[in-house]
Amino acid sequence: MTRVAAIDCGTNSIRMLVADVTDGVLVDVTRRMEIVRLGQDVDRTGRLAPEAIERTRLALADYAEQAHRLGADRVRMVATSATRDAANRDDFREMVVATLGAEPEVITGAEEASLSFAGAVHPLTTAVGAEPPYLVADIGGGSTELVLGGSSVAASYSMDVGCVRLTERHLTSDPPTAAQVAAAEADILAALDAARASVPVRTARTFVGLAGSVTTVAAIALDLPRYDPARIHHSRIQAGQVRAVARRLLGMTRAERAALPVMHPGRVDVIGAGALVLRVLVDQVGVAEIVVSEHDILDGIARSIG
Repeated sequence: MTRVAAIDCGTNSIRMLVADVTDGVLVDVTRRMEIVRLGQDVDRTGRLAPEAIERTRLALADYAEQAHRLGADRVRMVATSATRDAANRDDFREMVVATLGAEPEVITGAEEASLSFAGAVHPLTTAVGAEPPYLVADIGGGSTELVLGGSSVAASYSMDVGCVRLTERHLTSDPPTAAQVAAAEADILAALDAARASVPVRTARTFVGLAGSVTTVAAIALDLPRYDPARIHHSRIQAGQVRAVARRLLGMTRAERAALPVMHPGRVDVIGAGALVLRVLVDQVGVAEIVVSEHDILDGIARSIG
């Protein structure tokens, strides 16, 4: 058995999984998530904002202390879309080295897709009887990874559309206007058209959705009184439910979204865009339902060092 700490720093959140790994099997010790919005304005400026780096530093310092206290033998931190896109990524790297004592890995979209696939697909067949090939969609803040495969990755593509990027670019009214939603949807469709050249999405037999936008949509569709990972993990959400939740969220004001009992405060302003990405994918892939996974890139990172 090896105790590992996996850290994923995305555009919207930073998360940590400390787990015991034995022969590729993970047993959670703790999972953490903080919304730090590292990708604040990166789509517009091309740079990480100093205040965003500082928010991330504070969360990372807490993670580093907890990982050490829990006796993690190995630590791996990856950074994704916002850091890939930033001209001043060296400022981020220096902060991480000083705070964590280890280099962050700024991974490519393909590497991100592979880790997400490994984290989500490993327990699928035994847990819910899902059939390959799987199409895994990891909807993040800055990008969305599409991965197709069975026991391993057959094809992948990283689309530069995510809930933070689309919100900052288009969904600026409260609630967003029909024209703003249409503009965001056009960006998603254009990105998906490019993705189809690499990933034959309609060959999938099981659609698997990952990350906070997907799990929040699932929690709303399930009408949960509070966010409950155990109820959400491996739930099956019908395509019609995805459409209904996306329509509802895009028609709500910020205050109305904030009042939903399953809504994390850090997702209030971007959940409409995340739900829109999911709805477009469901429509374009042509699936009747999605399988929702709480296991994702964090689990893939943990397995890679266990």
